[in-house]
Amino acid sequence: MKIFVFTFCLIFAYFVSSLNPAIILSNLIYKKDIRTLGSKNPGFTNFIRVFGKKYAWFIFVLDILKSVVIYIVCGALFKHINLSRELGVAYSCFFALMGHAYPAEYKFKGGKGFLVCLAATWFMDFKAGIIATAILVIVLLTLKYMSLATLLALIGGAAACFIFKVNTTASIIFSINVLFVVIRHRQNIKRLILKTEPKFSFNKSK
Repeated sequence: MKIFVFTFCLIFAYFVSSLNPAIILSNLIYKKDIRTLGSKNPGFTNFIRVFGKKYAWFIFVLDILKSVVIYIVCGALFKHINLSRELGVAYSCFFALMGHAYPAEYKFKGGKGFLVCLAATWFMDFKAGIIATAILVIVLLTLKYMSLATLLALIGGAAACFIFKVNTTASIIFSINVLFVVIRHRQNIKRLILKTEPKFSFNKSK
C-alpha cells in the first residue's frame, strides 16, 4: 500500500502541476507562447509584464488551486497509511515542482515554481504559511522586487517549519524544495546583485 501511495503521489503531483496556466492562456487568448516573450518564464510575473493584469490573476489563482488539490490528496493519502500528512505535502511538492519546471507536454520548459512552493508552506503549517505570505507582501510593497520577495518568503517559510517543529523529515524535504526554487531564480539573483532586476508593476512592460 505504501509503495502504491508513494508512486501515485509522484505521478499525480507531476502531471497535475505540469499543466501550466500561463502557457495555456497565452496561446489560447493571445495566440502567443509566453515562453518566447519577456523573461521567457511561463509564470505570473512575466505574464503580467507582457500582457498586463487583465487575465494575469487567473494564472495566480489556477497555479495555487492545482497545488492545493495536490497537497490535499497526497497529504490525506500519507495520513491514511499512517505517515505524516506534512511528509506527504513535502514529498508531493518536490514532484509538483518537477512537473511545473520540467513539464513533459511542453518540451520540459516550464516555470520556476514559486507559487507551487508557497502553497505547500500553508499545508506544512498554517503559521509558516502566514509568515511566508507576510514576508512576500511586505517586501513586494516596500522594495517592489518580486524575485527578492519570492526568495525571502520561501526561505522564511522553510525556517518557520523548523521553528514550529513540523515533522523533521518533511521540513528537510521542504527546505530542499525551497533550495530548488532558489536555484531556478539564479539569474534573478545575479540581476539583483548587479541592480538590473526590473521592479514589479501591475502594468505591461513597454
